[in-house]
Amino acid sequence: MLFKFQYIINLLFVFLSYICVAQDTIPSIEEDHRYREDQFYMGVSYNLISSAPNDVKLKGVSGGIQLGFLRDMPINEKRNLAVAVGLGLTLDQFGQNLFIDEDNVGETIFTVLDSDVEYTSNRFSFATVEIPFEFRWRSSTPSTFKFWRVYTGIRVGYSFWNNANLKQSGVKISTSNINEFDPLRLGATLSFGYSTFNFFAYYSLNPFFNDAVTTDGQKVDMKALKVGIIFYIL
Repeated sequence: MLFKFQYIINLLFVFLSYICVAQDTIPSIEEDHRYREDQFYMGVSYNLISSAPNDVKLKGVSGGIQLGFLRDMPINEKRNLAVAVGLGLTLDQFGQNLFIDEDNVGETIFTVLDSDVEYTSNRFSFATVEIPFEFRWRSSTPSTFKFWRVYTGIRVGYSFWNNANLKQSGVKISTSNINEFDPLRLGATLSFGYSTFNFFAYYSLNPFFNDAVTTDGQKVDMKALKVGIIFYIL
């Protein structure tokens, strides 16, 4: 899984590098004063966790991949202010030391692994279909393909798959469809930058789990903080 995740990220960077070159060589065309910034987007992020139980920390690979499309709708005459709505897909992975499993009667167990517990990897992953809403400012004109931008908004998503996976020497424990996991994902977003390459940040507005506690009685209210790069492709 780790190899596949890194391989996908490498392919994404190669593809986006090609797209960037292609955009810079677009020939001049007649100006369209009713243009929109409809865009495909792709991005990679480093995933952090907040509001975690005591002693829960990241360990191993934590990252995300996102892609989708946004429909741009200008709201002023200069067309440098707009709102946008779209559809996207994300895959997120969190390497950490919170072990998630089920007991003999199907109840979920959340256990913080001590430093003396040896394991190869312990990851929590989920895939989400998202609807992003954005308020947009940009310095674009009908004839410029490179411009400054600041986009902020929210994303409403539904996670259709989740999995917790622990690997030790000769042992693999995998748990899917965790009962306490909240499939409704809400998050605030911010992206800004110049031309194709832009900084991206996302913060969860709701925790991963509902009514979840660790074996030592701590609430599991973890949220995601993702920072990375997003690429907008006209």
